[in-house]
Amino acid sequence: MPDITSLPSHPPPPDIEAAHEAIPSHPLGVKPSGNALLATWSLRNAIGTFQHLPDELILLLLEGLDGPSLLRIGRTCKAFYAFTRAEELWKALFVRDPREDFTWRGTWRSTYLNIPASKVPMVDCSQLFSDSLYRPFNCAHISLDPYVSNIPARNQIPRLPDLSPEEFRASWTDRPFILTEPVKAWPAYKNWTVGSLLARYGKTKFRAEAVDWAMRTYGDYMADNSDESPLYLFDRSFVSKMGLSVGPPETTPDASYWPPACFAEDFFSVLGDDRPDHQWLIIGPERSGSKFHKDPNATSAWNAVLRGPKYWIMFPSGTKQPPPPGVYVSDDQSEVTSPLSIAEWLLGFHAEARRTPGCMEGICREGEILHVPSGWWHLVVNLETSIAITQNFIPRGHLTAALDFLSNKPDQVSGFRKNVANPCERFKAGIREAYPELLDEALEELQRKNEGKKRKWEEIVHGKPDDTTDGDTGAGGFSFGFGDDGSDVEVP
Repeated sequence: MPDITSLPSHPPPPDIEAAHEAIPSHPLGVKPSGNALLATWSLRNAIGTFQHLPDELILLLLEGLDGPSLLRIGRTCKAFYAFTRAEELWKALFVRDPREDFTWRGTWRSTYLNIPASKVPMVDCSQLFSDSLYRPFNCAHISLDPYVSNIPARNQIPRLPDLSPEEFRASWTDRPFILTEPVKAWPAYKNWTVGSLLARYGKTKFRAEAVDWAMRTYGDYMADNSDESPLYLFDRSFVSKMGLSVGPPETTPDASYWPPACFAEDFFSVLGDDRPDHQWLIIGPERSGSKFHKDPNATSAWNAVLRGPKYWIMFPSGTKQPPPPGVYVSDDQSEVTSPLSIAEWLLGFHAEARRTPGCMEGICREGEILHVPSGWWHLVVNLETSIAITQNFIPRGHLTAALDFLSNKPDQVSGFRKNVANPCERFKAGIREAYPELLDEALEELQRKNEGKKRKWEEIVHGKPDDTTDGDTGAGGFSFGFGDDGSDVEVP
């Protein structure tokens, strides 16, 4: 056996090595827990009985404290100071007790306590070894380049200049794709930047996840934060707040934007003002984005990028298609469990996902628009500060899926105002009035699918009868054989 010092060296690939080099030291010097194996002592020894609890449980206990209590326990020793500096604790306090007038000061703790950065003590906690404290910091500083580059040819989302409505219906309703040209005609694409929006709408409040902030405040946050999962501005009322006109330029001369022709047919439009939420302004800094999800109410969507590129990774769903790696779904698909942040998913599951059949990836750049078919899982992350507009719609090819979802999953229907008592019947009435023949066809197709599900269930419970002759009967055995006959409609 050769001496270990004589074995050849195999350095990591340049991109992975660069990703690690880009991560700075933790501001308090906290290190991953593995470093404790070679340490002669640990700051954890100073927390008494609490040292017998796992870090995750300590943080969970701290979640029950208010701001003054966190400050007091943080003064007892360096270890507790580091634990009480966890940003998620202060973010939760801020969201729970929002302020009308405040200044963003770079971190949730400093903002909540209204402390300028120069007044925040930086205590040396280099002898504290904790994955629970180090990992969020590490995830907030990983380079995205290794995960969004070198996309395998088989995974690449198709890119097209444009599509006609006929081409979309014939071949593309169920496929993701990127259009490179239509958005470039929008006034919003030509005129909107972060600076121009701040100048015009700086005092206007927009929804950013759990808070309503003035655009100017959110701009300060985007420019200076180190969150593992940056706050994402995702506002459904932006059209009215910004006083925009939306519609085809031939009928709406002052329109800021309009759906490309291939997405213009939208059967939810029969609901008029009763339709569910369907259009959003999306703004976020680098690393912000959305974890794996399907769009609501079995709708399809388009997402138009006005500033800053977005990386997308997508998966179809089907009767035999599992959810993406690292994503776990309840039996009725109402609950989705996945890693806490996009970065954590990239670190743990991206390599496996890229090898998974059906995986599609792509970067949607400024002036481009991406199609998300109904039922597709998708994760998206901003590679730079980004401005986008997205809209959900129901194309002709997914009318049956939408009816199925509204009929059979009423507890998961979302976005309707409370005064819309029965969304499914209201939708059927609207389609019946505008497209009676299409409604009949969709309901017949839905009935066939439901009958197929019923037959499949009866075969599982009772067994499939064997062929018989001369009046003899045969009892088939219990079987778990599922035929992929397309009788299940996969929806969020």
